[in-house]
Amino acid sequence: MTSEEIKLNVEKALDEIRPFLESDGGDISLISIEDDKLVRVQLQGACVGCSVNQMTLKSGVEMTIKKYVPQIEQVINVE
Repeated sequence: MTSEEIKLNVEKALDEIRPFLESDGGDISLISIEDDKLVRVQLQGACVGCSVNQMTLKSGVEMTIKKYVPQIEQVINVE
């Protein structure tokens, strides 16, 4: 997968999870993809102060991104 294909697939994954975040008053933005392995995102809105945002990041966002781009190793929230 090229870097451009990785970016497109990460965006597709975020589009899949975005409605769930928006239903709770939150959102997510892609900040960067490093070495085609590390994805940096920024949780926004209600997600910023949410007590379960790390669980959402790991079991929701990271899992969905890995479904689209299996070589991604980690997803990190940038505050």
